Amino acid sequence: MDKNYLQLFVDETSMTNRIVLGTLLPAKIWEPLPHFFQTWLRNYTSGTLVYFITSLLWSFYVYFYKYNVYVPKDAIPSRKAMLLQIYVAMKAMPWYCALPTISEYMVENGWTRCFSRISDVGWFSYALNLGFYLILVEFGIYWMHRELHDIKPLYKYLHATHHIYNKQNTLSPFAGLAFHPLDGILQAVPHVIALFLVPTHFTTHIGLLFIEAIWTANIHDCVDGKIWPVMGAGYHTIHHTTYRHNYGHYTVWMDWMFGTLRDPSEEETKKI
Repeated sequence: MDKNYLQLFVDETSMTNRIVLGTLLPAKIWEPLPHFFQTWLRNYTSGTLVYFITSLLWSFYVYFYKYNVYVPKDAIPSRKAMLLQIYVAMKAMPWYCALPTISEYMVENGWTRCFSRISDVGWFSYALNLGFYLILVEFGIYWMHRELHDIKPLYKYLHATHHIYNKQNTLSPFAGLAFHPLDGILQAVPHVIALFLVPTHFTTHIGLLFIEAIWTANIHDCVDGKIWPVMGAGYHTIHHTTYRHNYGHYTVWMDWMFGTLRDPSEEETKKI
């Protein structure tokens, strides 16, 4: 990949840095920083905003506006539980943001198979490769998550931090990013590995990383959306209560293929 083409990636990240940091922070704070650290600061500030805006709005809607509609009164998490989740997530956030910053650096230096413009490959190729990318990510996150349970030291020292939230009244959208920093990074690594295997649109890759923050907030609210084959909160709540099922991310397919799926409708039938 020639230098002129690589410059397109640098120009794109520089523009995004200017838009985000220029809107949120005084120029004297970020303009003197090297490009790499500007990118990290942009990821940190925007990631923090996405976390709080998504979690606050969704918590308000589910726990207050729709009080006792989607979640029974005794299953609403306490303020103390949510504050603890915020504390854990904010401790980890600076480290989480290292991953997209490093992935952008690798793209800018031509180490991946990313392309800058959809017109470079055409819409058909873009859609086909995006499908492959998402399948690889789904497969990678499933096995990464499963091994974080199956390999005992990984569970004890990393993933157990997240699994202290193991009941409906301790789960909330704020738990979506309440991980040990290395745990959160490991579960997002498949997004980066896929860049070396599949031609991927750069902007789409960055957008999908931020969608992760929104998605993880959604699947920790204990509200079962019942949209097959989406691995929604109904499935993920079972994961937090049994520890042995529903490791998947966006869909149920990996759990179905590898025998770890447990359907929320079956749980409801058992209770009846």
